[in-house]
Amino acid sequence: MSDKAQLHIGDQSFDLPAIEGTEGEKAIDISKLRDQSGYVTLDVGYKNTGATKSAITFLDGEKGILKYRGYPIEQLAEKSSFIEVAYLLIYGELPSEQQLHNFEYEISHHTLVHEDMKKFFDGFPSKSHPMGQLSSLIGALAAFNPESLKSGLTADAVNLEIIKLIAKMSTIVSWIYKKSLGHPVIYPWNKYDYVTNFLHMTFGQRTEDYTPDPVVVSAMNTLLILHADHEQNCSTSTVRIVGSSDANLYASISAGISALWGPLHGGANQAVIEMLEQIKADGGDTDKFIAKAKDKNDPFRLMGFGHRVYKNFDPRAKIIKKACDDILAKLGVQDEVLDIAKRLEEVALQDSYFVERKLYPNVDFYSGIIYRALGFPTEMFTVLFALGRLPGWIAQWKEMKENKEPIGRPRQIYVGATNRDYTEINNR
Repeated sequence: MSDKAQLHIGDQSFDLPAIEGTEGEKAIDISKLRDQSGYVTLDVGYKNTGATKSAITFLDGEKGILKYRGYPIEQLAEKSSFIEVAYLLIYGELPSEQQLHNFEYEISHHTLVHEDMKKFFDGFPSKSHPMGQLSSLIGALAAFNPESLKSGLTADAVNLEIIKLIAKMSTIVSWIYKKSLGHPVIYPWNKYDYVTNFLHMTFGQRTEDYTPDPVVVSAMNTLLILHADHEQNCSTSTVRIVGSSDANLYASISAGISALWGPLHGGANQAVIEMLEQIKADGGDTDKFIAKAKDKNDPFRLMGFGHRVYKNFDPRAKIIKKACDDILAKLGVQDEVLDIAKRLEEVALQDSYFVERKLYPNVDFYSGIIYRALGFPTEMFTVLFALGRLPGWIAQWKEMKENKEPIGRPRQIYVGATNRDYTEINNR
């Protein structure tokens, strides 16, 4: 590959460096284009713009490949744990046995949150969305950890804040669920691993010992691993650009949570269940809605099929499908909505219309089914997505800080009014 590209504007030409990533991704470096030519590029939505160089996650949507730090997602989902994957994403390497033990120990000893945090729940309206609560509570952690606001924190100080956030996130998420039911909160229990402890705090009762089913723990572990990072998406880019202003970790992650809230991003698995509920309310005729989905003049869309990044298949969906089947078989859930989902899945995997267009069920389809089978309300789905994505957000924030990247400052092409003279209100 040539080491430069040329841009011709009128009778002028400008040399632009051509670069290539370790997996063969090619890019043209336009960092100095405006200084050289006076021009900026226009790329609405940044669909063709690389905002950073990153060594965390590689994604090839054409081939259906997803790797964390070079490790295929299939291997990590089968052999690893969520906390081990978190360590890998944040620190760059798989931990030794002792490193993993130390990491798990430190997290388990920071899971308690300040008792004053409970007062926030009293202030939220009874019907407030869990994502609004989560964003507010994570941002508020900065107030309970004022040392995190100091500039020039040492690596050890930054690491402590990372440990605290991972530890307290699971407690906060479980409390949001408990409060939505009007139930008393359950405190963390250090004898459990991270995922088991989360399920204990979420579904346990104060009056009885609760040990989650190993099949449920395994499925939850897998879901969190599959959601742990996904390259430079909307929420991840938000975390990096907020962090680039030297905002603290909690503020940056809170911003990422808000970005994830959107139904075009993290809300997709909630949209799947809402679609299934719509089909059920209409009588449960899946053939009718399959036909509507095929009709280009019908506004109905099948949610959870296909992916804007993966043009072949979502590699995560193949993994989570097994966990989904295991959960439904183990729990023996009788639910018309889940029956509808299975019928839609069967059609999508066999019907030539979907196969030819590669509209396969994606990770949002299966994760929504699992969360519903476990008893989570649909409004909690995106919160669970955020719990899984936390290590990736932290890794991206940490990488941006360590690379000393400049503050994010996108350009624009102004298309508004030109000079206008102000007139007094009574003369308008």
